[in-house]
Amino acid sequence: MFDKILIANRGEIALRVIRACQEMGIRTLAVYSEADVDSLHVQRADEAICIGPAASMESYLKIDRIISAAEVGDVDAIHPGYGFLAENAHFAEICENCNIKFIGPNPAAIRSMADKAVARETARKAGVPVVPGSEGPVETEAECLRVAKKLGYPLIIKAVAGGGGRGMREAHNDVSLVKAFHTARMEAERAFNDPSVYVEKLIVNPRHIEIQIIADSHGHIVHLGERDCSIQRKHQKIIEECPSPFPGMTDDLRKKMGKAAVKLAENVKYENAGTVEFLMDEKGNYFFIEMNTRIQVEHAVTEEVYGVDLVKEQIRVAAGEKLSFEQKKLEARGVAIEVRINAEDPYENFRPSPGMVELFYAPGGYGVRVDSHVYSGYVIPPHYDSMIGKLIAFGKTRREALDRMTRMLDETIIRGIKTTIPFCKSVLLEPDFRRGRFSTAFVDQILTKKRA
Repeated sequence: MFDKILIANRGEIALRVIRACQEMGIRTLAVYSEADVDSLHVQRADEAICIGPAASMESYLKIDRIISAAEVGDVDAIHPGYGFLAENAHFAEICENCNIKFIGPNPAAIRSMADKAVARETARKAGVPVVPGSEGPVETEAECLRVAKKLGYPLIIKAVAGGGGRGMREAHNDVSLVKAFHTARMEAERAFNDPSVYVEKLIVNPRHIEIQIIADSHGHIVHLGERDCSIQRKHQKIIEECPSPFPGMTDDLRKKMGKAAVKLAENVKYENAGTVEFLMDEKGNYFFIEMNTRIQVEHAVTEEVYGVDLVKEQIRVAAGEKLSFEQKKLEARGVAIEVRINAEDPYENFRPSPGMVELFYAPGGYGVRVDSHVYSGYVIPPHYDSMIGKLIAFGKTRREALDRMTRMLDETIIRGIKTTIPFCKSVLLEPDFRRGRFSTAFVDQILTKKRA
């Protein structure tokens, strides 16, 4: 087992990894920017090294500075968390070359799934259903229009190197397609330094269903059921739950999707934690869209339902150990719902709300979990993602989990900044959400109704 791990991240995921390491008797080294000098992950780690100014391009995304910190700190491994360098194959390769274990998949697996067009083709060859679309990237307007004629509208254009909803545009006719093509390419160039895009058939009112998998180096790959991440705004997830409340989600369908996810992982010789994401139409047909080669923000709901510490499993697998559980022994114990809390003003078009948290009071009680790096007196910097924490409610039934989450939102006190708590509560109270009748368009429908 590793003696010391560097956490190449910040915020609640850095704390999450530190806590797992402490319970395993592993020492931790935090890296931080000048803006994060007072952060909890810096305070809770055994050691901490500043790696640059506030801007992530000059700190958390600086591979040379992180590797230097790792060498100075004499660490055995690096955990990338999620975001930043978590899915950077080059970073994983450099770790390998420096004899530092990257706690994640190997560089080849990351590369094979990072290019969305290549990932689609890999899934198709593995027999996993994919959304009908272009065969690889489209380079010109004319090519885009040819694909559109073949597939028919509506369509969606996606960045090949995409993520987080950037470089994605819908099109419902030739005019909007041409505009979407150029807009998506510009966004992709800015966000990923790669303008390549591809075209897919737009699945109308889909569910966003993802399958958690984890694999060791001994040939064992398991899936841990599904998460429903359909409650999202501008392709950014807001509320996630496990298992999915989709009325058509049967045990047979769940197993079928799980086997498809495992098959894809086998085809790319995958190791460590990952998530295979699908869109599901109203009839229960599912289509592969991408694979995230890292731990996900929403991993907590899977942990609560299946009783597995995924971060500890990540560390054990990276150290060469076998998975501590088998597929046949995994059993769902109930229902978990996660609400992301963002420092944003939902009544001002979700404008970011950085600043000092004058008071922070976290909810408590049975079946309650709070993953956050915020505390009273903490100053939220304006330089990073606006998520400041996650509330996770567990219950024997979905009704119990929903009622518990509603109580948790009422009980949470955050003063000094605006948060998305009021909006999240309004979603939870929507009758169709309570019935499990929603799609990825649900949040937009609510916002449209409120504006009217």
